[in-house]
Amino acid sequence: MKINHNKQIFFSSMPEYRFEGLSPGGKLLHGNFTAESLKEAKKKVQTLTSSKGIKLKGIYPKKTFIYRVQKGSEKPSTGEQKAFTKQEVSEALSRLGFKVISVMPKLLDFRFKPPQTAIVTFVRVSANLLNEKLPFNEVLQLLVNDIENISLRESIKEISNDLKHGRDSEEAFMRQEKYLGKFTARMLGLASKSGNMSDIYESTATFLERNAEFKKSLKSALIMPMFTLILLLGVVVFYIAYIFPETAKLFVKLGTELPPMTTATLKISDFLITNMTFIFIGIIAAAGGIAYALRLPKVQMIRDKYILRLPIIGSLIHKTTIEIFCRVFYALYSGSGENIDAIKLSAEACGNKYVEHRIKTISIPMMLGKGIGLVESFTAAGVFTETALSRFHTGAETGTVKKTALQIANYYEKETVYKLKNVVDMIQLMIAMLIMLVLTAITVVSSETATVKPKTF
Repeated sequence: MKINHNKQIFFSSMPEYRFEGLSPGGKLLHGNFTAESLKEAKKKVQTLTSSKGIKLKGIYPKKTFIYRVQKGSEKPSTGEQKAFTKQEVSEALSRLGFKVISVMPKLLDFRFKPPQTAIVTFVRVSANLLNEKLPFNEVLQLLVNDIENISLRESIKEISNDLKHGRDSEEAFMRQEKYLGKFTARMLGLASKSGNMSDIYESTATFLERNAEFKKSLKSALIMPMFTLILLLGVVVFYIAYIFPETAKLFVKLGTELPPMTTATLKISDFLITNMTFIFIGIIAAAGGIAYALRLPKVQMIRDKYILRLPIIGSLIHKTTIEIFCRVFYALYSGSGENIDAIKLSAEACGNKYVEHRIKTISIPMMLGKGIGLVESFTAAGVFTETALSRFHTGAETGTVKKTALQIANYYEKETVYKLKNVVDMIQLMIAMLIMLVLTAITVVSSETATVKPKTF
């Protein structure tokens, strides 16, 4: 970590801290840096101070302060400001000519990630304003005033301030990765440095809108059927465990011989009642275990590998993954040596860890280490469809790879939109049939029980 009296030091989009200390000669030193947590920040500073012989005075996290000020005879006003210390806020306000009444740290200083709809709206409006040839700094200022979501508004405000202070655009956006998302932050950061800023914003907006629409459609296709199935399962368990035994056991007490289906159902009922606690604990433990496992990178890789092989829905997800890859690739592809970065970012944006891994570990090394062409390296990855590979092959031969990527994205968008509607209808039909079968089974068992005749004495 380099120490500088004036220069701020940033490493990534993480919480920001400032340390102050005294050099062996008694000179005051300070520096700004980022770390995952206060504990990690202390470790970083401890390493620095022990190696340089610096006497540490303090570590201050950057946080939000609420201030109350007055200017002349005007009515006092309040506001918020991010800083490391109260003194820093007071001095800054005093330099602006305000009389500082109070400065207090904000007690509940939480920032949640903005909803995806707010991020999509921000990028879409930005793209439209840039297409109208409005200067980017004016675009940010307009959006800061109009965005309702507090977290997103703060992110845009910080980006605007960073850019005004001369910070690199990619760094400014990546500092907000936690709130904008990795893909959005990277794309918008690169857009500011590129020669086709409006095009990249337009492509990013299209991607986010398309991705949001696909997730919404997929949820509508899966969530309601899953909810229906869970509700149906609950009804069946309640019937078998509590309603059915009341009638069946009455016949058992009377010494009546029960028919086969009634006997089997009664055994299931006894099992459920006896082991209900263990079954419930098992379900909770399994759900918790699955939720934890799905956070592990290796498990995510396996999940995304086999999700592409699912019947019906797997093909749809696969084609949407390729569509996203091609749409991002189109936005970043330049036809020069920088296209490795374009391929890498497109793989990260595609939303499938397995596809990303294959492209990064097979395609890119083949292109860098062996000089193999785009199509051959994509083929070796084994994650692209024959249609996509065929179109890329044609594009490589004619020198229209960028245009071809957009064509593939548009083709798969139309195909998946159409097929998704069919998938939703098919899933709903299957759920309806399953409900009918379950209700039929309950009716048959109940009817069989109704035919039982108790022994007469």
